[in-house]
Amino acid sequence: MRPSALPRMRDQLLQHLTDPTAPLRADTGTDNQPGLDAEASRLRAAELFWVAPDMTALAVAAGDQLAAARWASADRPSPSGLIVFDGGIGSFDSGGVQIPVEAISWGAEDGALGIGLYLSRTRLAAEISQLGTLEEDAVPPLVPLRSHTLPITPEPVAFADLDPGIPTMVATTLAAAWALMQQVTLVDRRPAPADKSTARAYARRQQPLPGVTIVDLRRAYVPDYREEEGADPAGRRYRHRWVVTGHWRDQAHGPDRALRRRQWIPAYVKGPDGAPLLATEKVNVWRR
Repeated sequence: MRPSALPRMRDQLLQHLTDPTAPLRADTGTDNQPGLDAEASRLRAAELFWVAPDMTALAVAAGDQLAAARWASADRPSPSGLIVFDGGIGSFDSGGVQIPVEAISWGAEDGALGIGLYLSRTRLAAEISQLGTLEEDAVPPLVPLRSHTLPITPEPVAFADLDPGIPTMVATTLAAAWALMQQVTLVDRRPAPADKSTARAYARRQQPLPGVTIVDLRRAYVPDYREEEGADPAGRRYRHRWVVTGHWRDQAHGPDRALRRRQWIPAYVKGPDGAPLLATEKVNVWRR
């Protein structure tokens, strides 16, 4: 998969979701047809995001430190979206089988937020290679796995209080990715180069080519030696440096700084310049 191919992948997925003769639609029971309609509606309105591997890893790790999240419009990078995590975000258990998740869609649904989980056709083919080959024409480039709804509330909802059917790592990673994407000093958001064949196809249909936003970590990671004087406000003096791991902080913002939003504080090195470092591993630290 490539970021520039995401508009075409979305179009092909929509064909599978809406064509009555497509196996995805034809083999879905009557009770689940409205779910396919809701997913198609989300995808048509979705802004497209592609998360680079380093950013994906950070979103997964940072999400593990979140206890709650909001799912309101103000917390999302767009009202509706489709986000592909390069390399995937992990797996959930389904009847004893581990199912990888590589993409998530979202959009409003009956007063809540509907989300859809996806696996790439390429990954699916690799997972079942020992069982046989995949008939690619019958399978969309992004394979729907399941869908869920998240509550839209004025206050954060604990992940433990969500529908137990929602894989926790999906909710935590999505919430972390949204929060991290708002930190312009930490995250780089840039348009993906246009895919020429996709651009020509849209030009023939006289439609604008949808943009794809690549989300990646900024590369301005350098040692940050805080507390260089070697003393804290209480007057204690330090003889070593140590690593303060990355963590979330409720950052004040808005009128009179009365509002709060989650902000990721990257790892940094604390202690006096030149003092021995109490760590053996290499540390890459980001400076504002």
